[in-house]
Amino acid sequence: MNVLWLSNVLFPEACKEINVSVPVVGGWMESGAKALLDADNKIRLAVAALYAGNSLKCIEGQHIRYYLIPSGKGRPEPYFQQIKNAFKPDLVHIHGTEYRHSLAYINACGTENVVVSIQGMVSVYAGYYSGGLSGKNRILSLRDIVRRDSLKSQQKNMALRGKSEIEIIQRVAHVIGRTLWDRAHVWAINPHALYHCCNETLRASFYEKEWSYAACEPYSVFLSQAHYPIKGIHQLIKAVPLIKRHFPEMKVYVAGNNFIHVPFIRKNGFALYIEKLMRTYGVTGNIVFLGTLSEEQMAEQFLKANVFVCPSAIENSPNSVGEAQLTGVPCVASYVGGSMDMVTNGETGFLYRFEETALLAWHVCNLFNSPELCESISKKERAIARQRHHPDENARTLLSIYNAILSE
Repeated sequence: MNVLWLSNVLFPEACKEINVSVPVVGGWMESGAKALLDADNKIRLAVAALYAGNSLKCIEGQHIRYYLIPSGKGRPEPYFQQIKNAFKPDLVHIHGTEYRHSLAYINACGTENVVVSIQGMVSVYAGYYSGGLSGKNRILSLRDIVRRDSLKSQQKNMALRGKSEIEIIQRVAHVIGRTLWDRAHVWAINPHALYHCCNETLRASFYEKEWSYAACEPYSVFLSQAHYPIKGIHQLIKAVPLIKRHFPEMKVYVAGNNFIHVPFIRKNGFALYIEKLMRTYGVTGNIVFLGTLSEEQMAEQFLKANVFVCPSAIENSPNSVGEAQLTGVPCVASYVGGSMDMVTNGETGFLYRFEETALLAWHVCNLFNSPELCESISKKERAIARQRHHPDENARTLLSIYNAILSE
């Protein structure tokens, strides 16, 4: 079976061939590809992705063929036609609906034997982009004005991408998802699409690590990213003073794009707002921005944390929660999108409404107060996450979906 994947990110093997940095996001896709090839050695897998080049490249990896499509030279449709003619895929799996190149493939090559995986849903996310920030809190920086890149314009761009996403879902016959939330939104857009459920295989490092209270930094919180309002760091900042009443030495460690510690001329309005909010609540000294972390560094940060918090305004099934649960660090997550399918309140973590910062603080303090509760949550969430993200099981499920589509 020849299977062509469309990816939003370059795989590490391809990055090394063209001498570019390996992205810190999307590593779960490489893990899923390896599991699929292990499940069926008769599959020939090719992965197509955009790159910053001027010509179409074909790279023969150890087990995967890579097609690199130039992102800055014309429309991608002709390249997709070339790839289809050269590789002759029996099935095409488009990973993600967030970007226009997914629609470009369909425009160029049609929808026969095409299945689309839902990652996020930008058509829905756009409505939550501001994370509840009112107009008076949307500070404009010099960078925003010069680049015409304010939060409002970013939200408009996401909504525009959402129109392409809606068209993709309306046109395809098969969709892969993993939560009740994404299933409901796919159904709302295209009730005739056949919905297939398949969980994700995550990055390898997180299966190998095991959290313990004895090895963590007590009274510490970890966030995996925070550089735009959807991720909800402003809500956690509001909860920190309540936590500090009882644990004045508490720390919040924030990974990802370090949008705070950049020269003023490059600082966006959201960064200015977050800096002002930290000063207002007197928590600047409690929050540490770590910057971008590698896979191994992320895994170690999960192990170091007393509690992992996912305070997002919207999510489908956040991989950060899955990775946290795999390692076993106790999780607190906002009750949004598909998070309800990942966290059972009081058993495999704790849930709270996005706006309810007092309840967020309460859950964190309860975990800080009780090593026994932390260990109990850790054991249960680790067990359920290992089932949900089991590489072999997920690969078998994906293979059965492929076979079902081809058998029609």
